[in-house]
Amino acid sequence: MIQKIGACIFAFLLLAASPTARAETVKQNPQTEVKAFFLNVGKADAALFSLNGKWFLVDTGTKDSADTMMSVLEDYGVTQLDGILITHTDKDHVGGLKPLLKSGMPVAMLYAPTYSVDSVEDHPVWTAAEKYGVPFRWLNAGDTVTVDDSVSFIVLGPISRDAENENNNSLVLRLKTPQGDMLLTGDMELPEETELLAAGVIQSAAVLKVGHHGAGDASGEPFLYTVKPQIAVISTDPEEDDRTPDPKVIRRLWNIGAEVFSTYQASCCVEVTLRDGNAVGRLVNGSAR
Repeated sequence: MIQKIGACIFAFLLLAASPTARAETVKQNPQTEVKAFFLNVGKADAALFSLNGKWFLVDTGTKDSADTMMSVLEDYGVTQLDGILITHTDKDHVGGLKPLLKSGMPVAMLYAPTYSVDSVEDHPVWTAAEKYGVPFRWLNAGDTVTVDDSVSFIVLGPISRDAENENNNSLVLRLKTPQGDMLLTGDMELPEETELLAAGVIQSAAVLKVGHHGAGDASGEPFLYTVKPQIAVISTDPEEDDRTPDPKVIRRLWNIGAEVFSTYQASCCVEVTLRDGNAVGRLVNGSAR
């Protein structure tokens, strides 16, 4: 009997030590930290997310900054993207998409908001998906882009279509993870902020990607006091637009206790790490790693 028990224990230990068992254990455990890289692509937006072994990109900068974006992806060892979410059709958010797809980078899925000033036939994300044969999905408020069992992008807005201002058709995404949440706002301006606040879908988040490059027509006090981020990241270049970041927006962020980073301060990107609900940011210069 003792020999049988000993044999069972040995078999269990052997199984636990096997590569397959270790791989399954790693699979079941959520990532101990979440990383986001907000790229310096000038007065534009492109953010890379490392999520439990998967890579997602939110916006792609301009056509002129596409080489910079792809260089950062290469530096971080990104050989395929599990998803690209384009917040809206402005060229400083979608401009790098076609060069990226043309480069041959495998992309599992493209996403864009249903609401836009563009028709379906003229929508740059839809046409790129058709041209390069990439699966595509329209997104509406309430939808979820599932990364895995513990991580997802939740679509908060837009709730309604702005026929004149594409900024207010921006996807607003809550990246929900076991380590904390991030709020990604595209170029959302005050009207979309007000609408989402009234709908009760805005909550606190550890990290905020500041709307509309830190311009004064976004990031109102009611919105910021609701989100109360530990870290706020502004993606812009004041040499391209000296109205960004707006000093009033910076003061509002400081008033709520946020640590503020701007992408133009780093040659590569602003790296943000989330762990156990705590956000830590740093400027990455030179090579990405």
